[in-house]
Amino acid sequence: MSTSTISVTALQAMLAQETAEVFLVCVTITHPDIDTQRLVNNTEVVSRAAGDYLPCPMNLALPDQTEDQVPEVNIVIDNVDREVLRQIRLIRGVPQVTLEVILASSPDTVEAGPFDFSLKSTNYDVLSINGTLGYDDDILNQQVPAQTYTPVNSPGLFL
Repeated sequence: MSTSTISVTALQAMLAQETAEVFLVCVTITHPDIDTQRLVNNTEVVSRAAGDYLPCPMNLALPDQTEDQVPEVNIVIDNVDREVLRQIRLIRGVPQVTLEVILASSPDTVEAGPFDFSLKSTNYDVLSINGTLGYDDDILNQQVPAQTYTPVNSPGLFL
């Protein structure tokens, strides 16, 4: 479940002409095949209750909010260290990725999120890992109702 309210500190920082507050995106990659990867778009380690988030340059391209498409997030992670790529290569199946926005001054307070996604696709080169985050269920293309009613499975409807 994602939070829908932000702290007073975050609101003041967003509305201020200038602020010393820094918004950070924390990324958690989990799968039974790997050690949990905790990354943050920062130059220093960020210690949170869930563990230490390692500094990692990354960019997120958030989706447009439209009602006719399921949102997907594009993430680009720096591949200089190679540890994230090594962990992703070990995965058999679909890893889960959680995004959270925090303030550097209060790392255990989640300002936006958590947003839970599946890592739907990846490609990489020497410099970067590109991933597409989305949802397992394509809700816009599911049959409604999901089941069909026939005389065989619902004889009471066909009297």
